[in-house]
Amino acid sequence: MTWEQSVSASFTARHESSDADDAHRVLQSLEQTRERLAGLFARTPEDVTVVLHGSMVGLSLTNPLLPARWLMTAPSARRYVAGWAGQRELHVLTPSVLRSRASNVPGSREMLALSAACLYARRVLAENNRDLLRVMPLIRVLRELHWAWMLEGAARWFAGQTEHARPAIARRLREGGQPTFPPGLRDAPLLGGTVIDLLAREQGQRAAADLCTRLDPQGPRAALHKAFGGRPLVDTEAAWRSHLARLASAGV
Repeated sequence: MTWEQSVSASFTARHESSDADDAHRVLQSLEQTRERLAGLFARTPEDVTVVLHGSMVGLSLTNPLLPARWLMTAPSARRYVAGWAGQRELHVLTPSVLRSRASNVPGSREMLALSAACLYARRVLAENNRDLLRVMPLIRVLRELHWAWMLEGAARWFAGQTEHARPAIARRLREGGQPTFPPGLRDAPLLGGTVIDLLAREQGQRAAADLCTRLDPQGPRAALHKAFGGRPLVDTEAAWRSHLARLASAGV
């Protein structure tokens, strides 16, 4: 196996020589994502390396917690758990492997193609959230789990995955019980983005970005109450469930 490096203005890709063309496309996608997020967030890290892995086994060896994360995710969203974001590196499956993971439903291939962009968006959120910076690793992990619906959902929404997720959302609503509001850990990668989508539709992208820059000490429900302009949470939950139903019906 021969490893090569490809470079763009803000990123470096490490990949096998046979994946050079795909690596250039990934770098282009990352540059576009960084440029878009720079208009919403104060810090958009550069000098980030994306490592492209040719198998789930190889990817999992770089982070032993990844298989556990896969198991903790609802079945309808597991295929979209395709990497992880560190402080200076993004580890993700190669585009060819991502294409092979896609289902036959519309949107699946498009969602997976945005995997690296999603991981970078996740890195941007962490860099701009004062409650995740400069805290002990264990505290950070616990906070990320508690706020997974926001962090995972926002990363996927800002990367553009959520707009392609309607068929997967429809499957989740058919196969699982009624999701909680905000979505729990198992639903965070798929349904978390729908909360951000509703917020952006009602209050704008700036409100969605502002929500992600801190963790309200009173908890997620208090954060949502404030983000939606002080509207009673029961009304926001009803609006979200209606939004979910609309997305699911469009994805059938």
